Amino acid sequence: MKILVCISSVPDTTSKINFTADKSAFDKNGIQWVINPLDEFALTKAVKLQESQGATVTVINVGDAATEPVIRKALAIGANDAVRVNLDPKDSYSTAKEIAAVAQNGVYDLILCGKESIDYNGGSVPGMVAQLLNQPFVNASVGLDVNGSEATAVREIEGGKETISVKLPAVIAGQKGLVDEKDLIIPNMRGIMSARTKPLQVVEPTSSEVKVQGVSYDSVPPRAAVKMVSPDNLDELVRLLHEEAKVI
Repeated sequence: MKILVCISSVPDTTSKINFTADKSAFDKNGIQWVINPLDEFALTKAVKLQESQGATVTVINVGDAATEPVIRKALAIGANDAVRVNLDPKDSYSTAKEIAAVAQNGVYDLILCGKESIDYNGGSVPGMVAQLLNQPFVNASVGLDVNGSEATAVREIEGGKETISVKLPAVIAGQKGLVDEKDLIIPNMRGIMSARTKPLQVVEPTSSEVKVQGVSYDSVPPRAAVKMVSPDNLDELVRLLHEEAKVI
């Protein structure tokens, strides 16, 4: 079985986010980059399938050369090889199109990814990849078993869980719960050293077509000052909620 895992390079959640002076782009200076956490759940699941079923695991990233340290970390976690599409992605469509092109050429049985990236939170790439490949798609999966040519995925729905069986090849987008957090793999020295020799293929994009163009970015406004109200002064609390907060 061949598994393709899509990984995105995203800012560490502790990084301070800034934009350029004209607010036309994200300021990358001083940012620590990590594997998108939801993609890491998918990668760990793929490595577990590698161990239990002898699968080969390829990671793919659409990005410039600056993303290669993150790709090497994915190789250190346990992927067999990697592909980097040499493109600075501008929207979900351009990203999905390049992933689909690589997937089609590689004839993969299963494509795993996080349901969204934590930077833009678009959540549209996995579905687009499935549509471009004309493959079954299960989103927001919290469980996955593979048996021969069939995959059984569990996804959370309102009030419960839904179990879905699909024929491979298929695209599965996972989230927290696809594997237990305690099972997420932290690369050890042996993994880090072996990652240096694992194949990382760089391919040029198939197209420069972009459907969405970012116009400007704005920072979240600072929080307003907190006003303390005595628990005995309910009239003042009601006044503030009505006149200032305007929530009642």
